[in-house]
Amino acid sequence: MTITCLHPAYLIPVEPANQVLTGHALVMKDNLIEAILPSDEARLRYPDAIHQELPDHALTPGFINLHGHSAMSLLRGLADDLALMDWLNHHIWPAEKAHVSDEFVFDGTSFAMAEMLRGGTTTINDMYFHHAAVARAGIASGMNTVVGCSILEFPTGYAQDAAGYLQLAEDAINEYRGQAGIGFTLAPHAPYTVADDTFRKVAAMAADKGVRIHCHIHETNDEVQGSISQYGKRPLARLAELGLLSEQLIAAHMVHTTDEDIALLAKHGVHIAHNPASNLKLASGFARIHAMQQAGINIGIGTDGAASNNKLDMMADTRLAAILAKAQSSDPTAVNAHTALRMATLDGAKALGMADRTGSLTAGKLADVIAIDLSAIETQPVFDPVSHVIYAAGREQVSHVWVRGKALLVNRELQTLDQQALLAKARWWQQRIRPQ
Repeated sequence: MTITCLHPAYLIPVEPANQVLTGHALVMKDNLIEAILPSDEARLRYPDAIHQELPDHALTPGFINLHGHSAMSLLRGLADDLALMDWLNHHIWPAEKAHVSDEFVFDGTSFAMAEMLRGGTTTINDMYFHHAAVARAGIASGMNTVVGCSILEFPTGYAQDAAGYLQLAEDAINEYRGQAGIGFTLAPHAPYTVADDTFRKVAAMAADKGVRIHCHIHETNDEVQGSISQYGKRPLARLAELGLLSEQLIAAHMVHTTDEDIALLAKHGVHIAHNPASNLKLASGFARIHAMQQAGINIGIGTDGAASNNKLDMMADTRLAAILAKAQSSDPTAVNAHTALRMATLDGAKALGMADRTGSLTAGKLADVIAIDLSAIETQPVFDPVSHVIYAAGREQVSHVWVRGKALLVNRELQTLDQQALLAKARWWQQRIRPQ
C-alpha cells in the first residue's frame, strides 16, 4: 500500500463547482483518491506517507481528450491548409493505405500519448484502426485509453468491408476488456461513410457489449447538404430514425446545427466532443457551444488528430473553446473559466460514462491528477488560479501527472515512455512516409 499526500498552492476539485481550496492536501492511496483535507491535518493523519510539496502549483483533474486519432501523430504536417474532403481523399487516406499497420499504430499512438501526458491529458477517447495496438500502447504508457474501433464500408489495409471491421472490433473488445485503464467504443466513421444497415448493426453490438458509440457528425456543411441530397434529411435526423441517438452516443464536432438539431440532441442526451482547433484549421465552421449548453447538452473537449490540429494540446484547445464560445454567441459570460475546466475534465468523463471514476478530485475516484506550475512570469501574479489554468498557462507548465495513482510525468520527465526511443521511431517513420 502506497500513500502519497500532495500539498499544492491551489487545489481545484471541479466538484463541487466553482471551488478553489488553499492550504489543502490531496491524499492518494494506491490508485484512488483517499481524501482531500487541510494540509496540517493530512500531515498528522498520514505521518508515514510520502508528502510532496507543490508550493507554486494548481492541482486539477487530468484532462480528458474526448476525440482523437492518436496514431495520426506520425502524419503531423503531412498535408495542411486544405478542405476536409480534399485533405481526406487526396492525402490522408492514401497515406494511411500505404503505411498503416499494427506497428504504425502502436508507434504513433505511443508517440501521441507521450505528447498528451506532457500536456496533462490522462484519458484519451481514440478512434482508429488496429485496435489491439492502441490498447497495447495504452497499457504500456499507463494512460487511460478508450479504444474507438473504426467502422467503414470501404476497404482499407485493416478490413475489407463493414462486416470485417465489426468482427475486428468484437475481437479486440473480447481480448482486452477488463484490462486496467482500457475501455472501448464502436466508432462508425461518419454518416457519409457508413450505410443504414451498418449503423443498425453498430447499435445492436454496442448494446450487446455495453460500450458507447463515437462518430463524426455534422462536421462540415457539405456533409449536411450531401445527406439532404441523398437521404432527404439531415444526418442527425437520419441517425435518429436508425436508433443511434441516445446518451450512449458521443458526436464528434457537431459544427453545423439548427435549433431543431440542438433540440434533438438534448432530447436524446447525446454528448458532444467539441474540437475547436481542428474545426478552425479545416474551415469547418463554428460550433454553437453556448446554445447547446443552454439546452442542457453535455460537451467535452477534443483535440482531434495531430494531422488536422496539429498538436494534441488540451490546454490550448480548452482556452480556444472558451474564447470562441464568447465570440460566437456575442456573450462574454459564455463558457467561463470554471465551465471550460469542467468541460475538459468532468464533462468528458460524463460523455464516456466514467464520471463516477474520474474527471474530478473526489474521494473514491481514480487518482487521475495533474499539477500545473504557476510560478513563471507568464502566470504571475495569481488572482484566480482557474483563470490562469484556462487563459494564461501553457502545457509546458504541467509538471506532474498521475494516472490511477501512478506518476507518469515527474518534473516534466516521462516515467513510463522512453522519449529518445520515441523520437528515433518518429524520424524512422518520417523517412518511410516522406512524399517522394
